[in-house]
Amino acid sequence: MRFCILGSGSSGNAAFLQTDDARILIDAGFSARRLGELLAAIGESLDRLDAIFLTHEHGDHAAGLSGLKRHPDLKVFANAATAAAVTRSLDRPLAWQIFETGSRFRFRDLTIDTFPVPHDAAEPVGYVFDWGHDGDLLAPRRRLGWLTDLGHLPQQVRERVRGVEVLVLEANYDTQLLQADTKRPWSLKQRISGRHGHLSNQDARAFLAEHHAAEPALREVFLAHLSRDCNSLDAVAREFAPLTAPAGAARFRLTPVAPGSGSGVLEWA
Repeated sequence: MRFCILGSGSSGNAAFLQTDDARILIDAGFSARRLGELLAAIGESLDRLDAIFLTHEHGDHAAGLSGLKRHPDLKVFANAATAAAVTRSLDRPLAWQIFETGSRFRFRDLTIDTFPVPHDAAEPVGYVFDWGHDGDLLAPRRRLGWLTDLGHLPQQVRERVRGVEVLVLEANYDTQLLQADTKRPWSLKQRISGRHGHLSNQDARAFLAEHHAAEPALREVFLAHLSRDCNSLDAVAREFAPLTAPAGAARFRLTPVAPGSGSGVLEWA
């Protein structure tokens, strides 16, 4: 069993999850050719995928779908609003697997929880992927949460990621770097920092400090979707230092995912 963020940031987002009976992508925000290259780098391929799970229709999460002509039977899971938004830009049908946001369903050995998140897309979602069994030494229960592209963290979102071991959490921008940025107009800065925009380092850190105090099961956090211009690994290191210092209360490992890059492979024992 393994998990790998293939790439994360404004230029594209995709992650690979393998369980005993499934190989899936979470988002497909790179060209099909690039997705194939990223999968090959970890010894996988598009031919071996069982499904893609979309969070929303924006290009940096769904761009690869238009180039998957050689994989017409590859299942693509999304809610109806996201599927409709993606379909408008495609010249061929996809093997859509439509779910209702807020529902829980199974795919192979995975149980998938879906829930709405606040972002300026048709109907964006977060996910919790659950597999394995409680008390099973050979196939213990694992839970992975996915929270990116959201402007704030409502209580219902916080509730849905309780008990996850691994969390992918957006840390899109540093507040000071965003305000100082000269490339973005004021209106775009307002959209990014708004309640349906993106999550800042400061908000992500506050959430993790509170969440882990109540949820000690958390052991690995990937800080994802970092802005290339309005964030940096140094800014992340400074902001999250209280959670990683030896005297800090947190016991989980933080892995910032550099813009456009992957995180390496997380193997489950």
